[in-house]
Amino acid sequence: MIDRAEIYVKAGDGGNGAVSFRKEKFVPYGGPDGGNGGHGGSLYIAGKGSLNTLLNFKYKKRWRAEDGANGQGKKKAGKSGKDLVIEVPLGTQVWRRAEGKKEVLLADIVAEGQRALVVKGGRGGWGNAHYATSTNQAPRTAEQGTPGEEAHLLLDLKLIADVGIVGYPNAGKSTLLSAVSKARPKIADYPFTTTEAVLGVVDMGYRSFVMADIPGIIEGAHEGRGLGLDFLRHIERTKVLIHLIDGTSAKPVADLKGVEAELELYQPLLKERPRIIAVNKIDVPEVRERMPQLEQEFRSLGIRVYFISAATGEGVEDLMKKTLELVSRTVSPVATKKEPEAEYKVFRPRPLSDRKRSRREETHDGS
Repeated sequence: MIDRAEIYVKAGDGGNGAVSFRKEKFVPYGGPDGGNGGHGGSLYIAGKGSLNTLLNFKYKKRWRAEDGANGQGKKKAGKSGKDLVIEVPLGTQVWRRAEGKKEVLLADIVAEGQRALVVKGGRGGWGNAHYATSTNQAPRTAEQGTPGEEAHLLLDLKLIADVGIVGYPNAGKSTLLSAVSKARPKIADYPFTTTEAVLGVVDMGYRSFVMADIPGIIEGAHEGRGLGLDFLRHIERTKVLIHLIDGTSAKPVADLKGVEAELELYQPLLKERPRIIAVNKIDVPEVRERMPQLEQEFRSLGIRVYFISAATGEGVEDLMKKTLELVSRTVSPVATKKEPEAEYKVFRPRPLSDRKRSRREETHDGS
């Protein structure tokens, strides 16, 4: 999955105004009739729910809207250029880059059909007919169209998922996601098997939620170590976190504290995000024997822990039920903007009896 891309965008230039004079038989002084130039097309970025990657921008780096046409004689205005709409996945942030300056956030696309203007088209120039006055009846000047805006943009996709699975490498995050959804992330017995965030839809009867497998976090991830910041940012939009712990680890409690510390160092607000702690791999005999001891250790910290086996499915259903419960009562951190409702003028005619009475009163007063 490609979740970052840099592109160059250019709005259309405005068309030039025309210098022209009316020339017809028997009309010796036809006067100026140069038309105005058309406006250049603007460039918008819009959200599309069916997209989930920025792969399209890997191959196409330059985007340009249509230029406005030049004006012509007989006061013919040039055709305005068409606007260009670039579709991106939901969760894409659009940043404007400038040399020597800090990047500026132009838009955060989080809703289907949400559009943001990123560069505006140039204005069309006036033709010489526009400049005709009583004292300047034959102007020979016209205005050139203005150039369209241009910009270098950084597109940064932060997945919009209800649940994010976090934990150290090889904790079994990909196995859990594949067990509860139709997602098929790469699964192997070595660290950093998953090199990109993967989404899956978990169906729970008539309800469902979206779960994301966040690639392994290691010590120093908040500073960019390992897969670092490339994937930590996907956690920002999740409602709930499932912290998955490898039951075969020598120090599961230390693993929990280590990952939690990295999340908090990356973004302190994540400390308040609802989370579920689950110990995986209880199908391994050594882990099953340690379950009472591990439960006691976590209980001493005031933590309720779920014991599961993502490989066999044991305990997974209870974990998903708890997850759905938390998702249902947790507000998404993504602040979606609602479009203002349109104001409609309502015509309420008076009853017919009132109108007849009013006409009779007017007639009576007139007599």
